[in-house]
Amino acid sequence: MIHKSILVAALLAASAYTPAQAQGSGPSDPQIAHIAYTAGVIDIAAAELALKKSTNATVRSFAQEMVRDHKAVNVMALDLVKKLKVTPADNPTSKALSKQADADKRRLAALKGSAFDRAYLANEVAYHKAVNGALDKTLIPSSHNAELKSLLQTGLKLFSEHQAHAEHLAAELK
Repeated sequence: MIHKSILVAALLAASAYTPAQAQGSGPSDPQIAHIAYTAGVIDIAAAELALKKSTNATVRSFAQEMVRDHKAVNVMALDLVKKLKVTPADNPTSKALSKQADADKRRLAALKGSAFDRAYLANEVAYHKAVNGALDKTLIPSSHNAELKSLLQTGLKLFSEHQAHAEHLAAELK
């Protein structure tokens, strides 16, 4: 069962700035950095919950991959903002993503066994689709700094692979 609210929240993040705004007054690089970092933190927290709750070796392996990869990208993001002397700026999109993630974490935490595994993977599919859409349609085009843009493009490639992996695993658990 795909939980639609995380998808809706992430899509709102992607649509918070229209293409016209992206050309002029879309999210700033500090806001983009905060949105991207927040998205990574959210997925790490979901994966850590899966590592606590799931006994399925495949789900646990996927969750370990999410923790490893998202932590690595977030370290690169923090290193970049330090190098550029930029302070990531909290913003309504980051706040909405965090609020929704808290609700989803509570929902997932209430599940057990295969119900948890299916819901976690469905959430991962929906979340990666939405975040990848936001990266592709809003965050990358709105970024002005070449190094930030490059990091976001690297993230999009990696997270697209995560999405495909989550889709494959979700289909296997049905």
